[in-house]
Amino acid sequence: MHEFQILIILIILLALMFDFINGFHDTANAIATSVSTRATSPRAAIIMAAFLNFCGAMYSTGVAHTIGGDIVKSAEHVNELILIAALGGAIFWNILTWWFALPSSSSHALVGGIIGAVLVSAGSSGLNYFGIEKIVLSLILSPVIAAITGCAVMTLLFIIFGRCKPSSINNKFKKMQIFSAAMMAFSHGSNDAQKSMGIITLALLSAGYIQVFDVPTFVKIMAAVAMACGTAVGGWKIIKTVGGKIFKLEPISGFAADLNSSIIIFSATLMALPVSTTHVVSGSIMGVGTAKRVKAVRWGVAKQMFIAWVLTIPSTAAVAAIIYKLLKLFF
Repeated sequence: MHEFQILIILIILLALMFDFINGFHDTANAIATSVSTRATSPRAAIIMAAFLNFCGAMYSTGVAHTIGGDIVKSAEHVNELILIAALGGAIFWNILTWWFALPSSSSHALVGGIIGAVLVSAGSSGLNYFGIEKIVLSLILSPVIAAITGCAVMTLLFIIFGRCKPSSINNKFKKMQIFSAAMMAFSHGSNDAQKSMGIITLALLSAGYIQVFDVPTFVKIMAAVAMACGTAVGGWKIIKTVGGKIFKLEPISGFAADLNSSIIIFSATLMALPVSTTHVVSGSIMGVGTAKRVKAVRWGVAKQMFIAWVLTIPSTAAVAAIIYKLLKLFF
């Protein structure tokens, strides 16, 4: 097989691997709250999340267009080695943070990987700074908005149900949590799976296999299946961190966090903006916890997560740059 074709196949395999890892890395986003409050069993939650992740991934391709078209100026500034290096950097970071049970952003990791690989190959002139600014702002602002709206939603629920018996309310909200977790799983798939779709489509475009940036149906299906399979594996280390170490959730607060997160993530999908589901869910839980009592939130854990978030883009950019330089020695 021609060397060029081998590189394209490698990019597709790495993108699907990234999607798979994203699935088990970010499973916590969809099911951690419902599992931690025992609204549903871990097995049932994962099966539901895997199915709805697949459905969400098939919903649209707006985020894929943003990832594939807004980071670099044009397909001319992208080659196979850049995409391999970008995916390598993102995969490395996802596995590293999963190992240490740190919720981090797969979206940040991929964006950082692309930026680092393009910088060492085409220089700063190859980057679309307006597009990067839009993407980074959406990644930064989304958890802040999630924290504010999460606090507002929880406060509203306190006002409405504050005089009811806690045991009665928790039993009712356990059932409602299944619905909010389903919304969360669908919205997660609708946003996160599109990132690898964008990379694969960009590779096909730069190689001349397609003439315009339009995500083929087979690419959507492959990415959706990869994410669903990753979700089915589950990322239990991060589930424990998100579900219990930030704030001790109850069914009503778990419902509020999931509902708030799903609305924000799906709204971003409709606007074709990539967001970090990890950041949004964590921000929502912090906001919900703050509504109950500021000291109820374990800010030490939140600080560790914040550090991981800040380090993600520069770290993946550096790793991707190193991988690109190593690849150039052989190709």
